[in-house]
Amino acid sequence: MKLRYLAIAAVAVGGLSFVLTQAKAGPSLLQCQIVAPLLDQLHDSHIEYKKPTKLIDERTVELYLESLDPARSLLLVSEAEDVEQRVRMAIRSVRKGECSALDQLHDEHVGWMKAMEVYVAKTVNRKSFAIDRTVELALDPDDRERPKTVAERNELWRKLVHVQIAGYLARGMELEEAKTRLVHRYELQSKRVEELVDSDVYGSFIDSVARALDPHTTYFSNDALDDFRIAMELSLEGIGAVLTVDDGMTVVREIVGGGAADRNGLLQPDDKIIAVTQGGDDVSVDVVDMALSDVVRLIRGKKGTPVTLSILREGDKVKAMDITIVRDSINLEEQAASLRVETREVDGKTIKLGVLDLPGFYGGNGPDARNSDKDVEALLSEARVKELDGLVLDLSVNGGGLLDHAVTITGFFIGTGPVVGVAGGRDNQTHRDTDPSVQWDGPLVVLTSRASASASEIVAGAVKDHGRGVLVGDPATFGKGSVQNMQGLPPGLGAIKVTTALFFSPSGESNQNTGVPVDVVVQSPYDQPFIGEATMSHPLPPKTIGAMSGGVPNPEGAGRWTAINSSVVAQLAAQSKGRTGANEEFIELAKDLAESRDRTSIVKVAELLEDDEEGEGEDEGLKEGEEGVEVDEDALSPQASEALNVLADLITIQRVDG
Repeated sequence: MKLRYLAIAAVAVGGLSFVLTQAKAGPSLLQCQIVAPLLDQLHDSHIEYKKPTKLIDERTVELYLESLDPARSLLLVSEAEDVEQRVRMAIRSVRKGECSALDQLHDEHVGWMKAMEVYVAKTVNRKSFAIDRTVELALDPDDRERPKTVAERNELWRKLVHVQIAGYLARGMELEEAKTRLVHRYELQSKRVEELVDSDVYGSFIDSVARALDPHTTYFSNDALDDFRIAMELSLEGIGAVLTVDDGMTVVREIVGGGAADRNGLLQPDDKIIAVTQGGDDVSVDVVDMALSDVVRLIRGKKGTPVTLSILREGDKVKAMDITIVRDSINLEEQAASLRVETREVDGKTIKLGVLDLPGFYGGNGPDARNSDKDVEALLSEARVKELDGLVLDLSVNGGGLLDHAVTITGFFIGTGPVVGVAGGRDNQTHRDTDPSVQWDGPLVVLTSRASASASEIVAGAVKDHGRGVLVGDPATFGKGSVQNMQGLPPGLGAIKVTTALFFSPSGESNQNTGVPVDVVVQSPYDQPFIGEATMSHPLPPKTIGAMSGGVPNPEGAGRWTAINSSVVAQLAAQSKGRTGANEEFIELAKDLAESRDRTSIVKVAELLEDDEEGEGEDEGLKEGEEGVEVDEDALSPQASEALNVLADLITIQRVDG
């Protein structure tokens, strides 16, 4: 999906439309006097917060403090409270065109970093230094208190030093090398903060205000805008993973289907990347507290070259391990829609069922471009030729994509009628299917998960509201029901991405924050407490509008389909619960999910060293292609297999009722 940057027209991509005016990023021209007008533009464009409010100011204070001290390790409680008060004053002065308060906070930020750097160097360079195996520390700052006294802060720093040294030792380093590496790491962190220029400081403040409005409203500096453009190109060469920053840690949020990490099979969502090593290079680069754009540049590289990620993975205990991945282009064929045929026995007869896997709503221009709507249309024609008895539309790893393709594909399963409403902005509208033909009128199950987001939620919501099919999967989808508009700024200023509207299903309900609830719950590994719109900072609440009418979703004669009612759903849910409740894979998954919800991020030095001493890390630090790593790419997931079972039940019920 190659993006086109248009000066006038806006092109909708899932919940995002683009109005970019600059072709290339030059030197940043962001100066203090420009900050206030940019903040006004954010508010003026936003769906909810048209003017500054006390609520937004307090969120800005929280987020800006977090940007200065993401690990809650630099400032005492009293110092943090003082900074919060000064940020409140800075907000007022910045709106008047005065940024000296931000400049002063930056200067002090450098001092805080230098103080921690000095402490670390003094600690590890003592002749008496020895690793303290009794140290335990919560990696997630939310799981620990901010220090109240200098003594408490020093103890926190001491624990951080021992955990970090233990992490190096667990990766095979000698103690002296680990000490040198840690000191250098803190020197680099201080240097990065010290080298920030005015435009970086002001850009960070603008982004704090933007993220105070909602999680998807963002300010892009010139460099960040370039990274965003590259990330949206499917030809990007790298590992194929969506990364984010959480409390100074680079976290894997999603593995991109068809990418190198997906085919490698070793990297997992929620892995925390702490260092990156280039192929053939013995020196790893520590990335804790590094800007996400810098981490991405380290990981990104030429096709065919290896990169090693040093990660922390939480489980029964926190483990350190190295994973080597050979960079590659995203395989477009693997990202494209596909159809596989499976069979089930029903009443002594074999029925043929299809799984139409749709990883994203992709599309492009040009004679060789693949488009999801055309691909799905062709696969539905194949399903009819093969005389399949039912179909599972698998959206379980579909994170969204082109809005118009989602509307078109929904229309393949209904006659005519509303698919999704967009409301809250200046251009409210209802997107409808206007083609009366139905490409698939047979029994339909839509498989979703907590990872199904944006455009995939539009399809799921429309199928549910029209009674066209049965939704199977995690209790609800992701909950990303908002529309963003990408607004290009004058050259040198970057861009802003602003939430301007919400999506609404035909019933008038919004999936924003809550997700689309399923009919039959079949849990997946994505049903985690850290996945979903509701887990993000300051999500917008859901809303409702009037139900959308018009059209003939279920035509008479050719194309007529059997509507789903509540009694059918109840019967299907009961039968599925009986199967999954007795299935070892789902029993084990439920156990793992329950444990993950109760799990804390406590890392124990003794356990890290124990893994190293027992050689457990050797099995964990696997490289692509090594013996013992087997991924059966052809195997159906337990969730897809159960979706087929639900589909078989649905066919049986509809035959009896028919």
